[in-house]
Amino acid sequence: MSNVIFVHGLESSGHGFKGNLFRERIPGCFTPDLKEYSPQIPYQELLKERMRQLSEILERKNKWKIIGSSFGGLMSSLYTLKHSKKVQKLILLAPLLAVPELNPSKFEKVDIPVIVYHGKNDEVISIKPTKKRANMLFKNLSYNLVDDDHMLHPTVENLNWKELLNIEND
Repeated sequence: MSNVIFVHGLESSGHGFKGNLFRERIPGCFTPDLKEYSPQIPYQELLKERMRQLSEILERKNKWKIIGSSFGGLMSSLYTLKHSKKVQKLILLAPLLAVPELNPSKFEKVDIPVIVYHGKNDEVISIKPTKKRANMLFKNLSYNLVDDDHMLHPTVENLNWKELLNIEND
């Protein structure tokens, strides 16, 4: 198993569009299905349970390259801020960052490479507060506004993931 993991969004799974694409394009990419979303489960409870699941997976290895999408971007950021020595690179896709759980006063800014892709037409997560929060949390940040929406399907399809993740071609 490689040290690449995809953390899916709130109402998605590891077997949605992005999870399938990553398993196809990134050899050994781990795309777990985290606790399923239900409107009956309070947000904080779902986050706590998914973070428990994610931590259990990530504690097994070091030097992770984490790709987090939307709510998965929140989770990936939280993990990285708490365990930066275990993370080599963080790629965030339309991440949910402007939330109380990511209060910059509670964390040291991390210096690992962080790359964000955010669609100019995202109607789910606002760009300005997300970019502002990203700048407050990450020192080594590349923030890319792309001509896309929240799902980022064209962007995700067209990126060279092996190059982005520094994975050797077979």
